[in-house]
Amino acid sequence: MSTMPTIHDIYRARPNVYRHLRPTPLYQYSGLSDLVQAEIHLKHENHQPVGAFKVRGGLNLVANLNPDHKKGGLFTASTGNHGQSIAFAARAYNVKATIAVPVGANQGKVAAMQGLGAEVLFHGEDFDTARQWISEVAKEKGGTFVGPTDEPLIHGVGTYGLEILEDLPDVECIIVPVGAGSGVCGTAIVAKSINPAIKIIGVQSTQAPTQQLSWQQGRAVESSMKTVAEGLATRIPFANTQAIMAKYLDDFVLVEDTALEEAVRLLLTHCHNLVEEAGAASLAAALQIKDQLRDKKVVLVISGGNLSTERLVEIIQ
Repeated sequence: MSTMPTIHDIYRARPNVYRHLRPTPLYQYSGLSDLVQAEIHLKHENHQPVGAFKVRGGLNLVANLNPDHKKGGLFTASTGNHGQSIAFAARAYNVKATIAVPVGANQGKVAAMQGLGAEVLFHGEDFDTARQWISEVAKEKGGTFVGPTDEPLIHGVGTYGLEILEDLPDVECIIVPVGAGSGVCGTAIVAKSINPAIKIIGVQSTQAPTQQLSWQQGRAVESSMKTVAEGLATRIPFANTQAIMAKYLDDFVLVEDTALEEAVRLLLTHCHNLVEEAGAASLAAALQIKDQLRDKKVVLVISGGNLSTERLVEIIQ
């Protein structure tokens, strides 16, 4: 049985991440600060080469695989960003990657995974159905199944938490979008280990609340999943990330999908950054709870920017 990840695991992941990536910027924006009435900084994980934070975790995971695990290839499921992470890392280490996506998955993300050399298979109506199916395929074919919350992934993505604390040591609150939970867990482990006073807030869509409900009730709660935000579209909670969130999270809020869309527009207007709905969740939450954030130094994690052209047009109109 594995122990809970620590900040030491995250420090050890840094060479695996920085062998292929550079730290992402942390910028302050006066327009957003005025809107929230706090000092707002954005952690731009949407600037990653695959457009999302998860690539850090993929690189750390593949770097730690033994030759036998690499030989059989990697199998995983994704709504897009996790799959791009595994595809990017697999290509970097010359490993075959097979990724299951739900029927109707974001075509831009599918094309990106294929462009990185992965085989993409369509199965089921949502991420959790695809994940359960591809795990059985991995067994049949003698491959390595990669879950979305495997601990090497948490260690890898936690490196952006280290960057936040290095760039803004006096940060008072960090707000992180939550899908499977690797990002918020890595961030929370780092922040609370360095300064327990830093407030960590997770955010999920009201239209996909399973992680928030499970955290709130202290037990696994399976819920409906109707959100437009692919990166938040989890129907079944994950035991390991729930345990970390139970230990470290200060609050976990839900925002409406309409608020996510408004946050996408605001980020485009004030920051000239293209951000997908899940990546904009941190700003949507900050606006919703701005009374709690007044005059504080706040970091909003912009977890991804892989918004399709069609969705962008819909949101702007």
